[in-house]
Amino acid sequence: MRVHHLNCASFCPYGGRLVDGSGKLLREARLVTHTLLIETDAGLVLVDSGIGLHDVEDPGRLGRARHLLRPKLDPTETAVRQVEWLGFRREDVRHVVVTHLDLDHAGGLPDFPAATVHVYGAELYAATIRATSRERERYRPAHWAHGPRWRTYDLHGDRWFGFEAVQELEGLPPEILLVPLPGHTRGHCGVAVQGPRGWMLHAGDAYFFHGEVHEATRRCPPALSLFQRAMEIDPIARRHNQDRLRELVRAHAGEIRVFSAHDAEELAQAQAAD
Repeated sequence: MRVHHLNCASFCPYGGRLVDGSGKLLREARLVTHTLLIETDAGLVLVDSGIGLHDVEDPGRLGRARHLLRPKLDPTETAVRQVEWLGFRREDVRHVVVTHLDLDHAGGLPDFPAATVHVYGAELYAATIRATSRERERYRPAHWAHGPRWRTYDLHGDRWFGFEAVQELEGLPPEILLVPLPGHTRGHCGVAVQGPRGWMLHAGDAYFFHGEVHEATRRCPPALSLFQRAMEIDPIARRHNQDRLRELVRAHAGEIRVFSAHDAEELAQAQAAD
């Protein structure tokens, strides 16, 4: 099983080191959308889909968030174009596992209309109902207007490195697991993958900056920290899961690599390692 680490959407908000932790204040910051493309016997599997071609062509599909996040809107960064660049067809992507359905993680779903989309039932319900103003902005119905083949999951399963209710995914190899990490959204999850170099955990938006999990003293650039708090649906659960990820890194540093969706430094490290 081969794993490719892709960036399927760059964001360039103003704020420099207040956002990404380095450089001058007045420069554009850089955030990525760390996406996995996994080659399996069941076909290609995407973990998250980034921003899609339709979003690049019509940024209005992304709502008001595009003005704050300032996506690069480069078609070559879309998952479908990178799949093709690697020599595959979009039809070869048989499954998409989403950490959650925020616009920057689900925007590429229409580019893979035949794929089965794996998601927690609580997340799909929240994205469908859009009960709060925050959820009406973060979830964009255009991203699933094509009628995806949903496969939903409840909270049950086995223990995995101290995490409860971790489960295998229907139709996928047992080396790909769904790990519940709610807080950022109602049905947010991580995706664990056992690749050639051991286990890795894509933690989605459970944290945004490597210093929150990988450093002895937790730290996060102030503007990015503010954004996380503004977007969280359950602050207690989000903080609890960050604590659990910190403990996972300390206790099993040699057994599992943990990374988030938007940290450019983590993406670069993963690409260099694999």
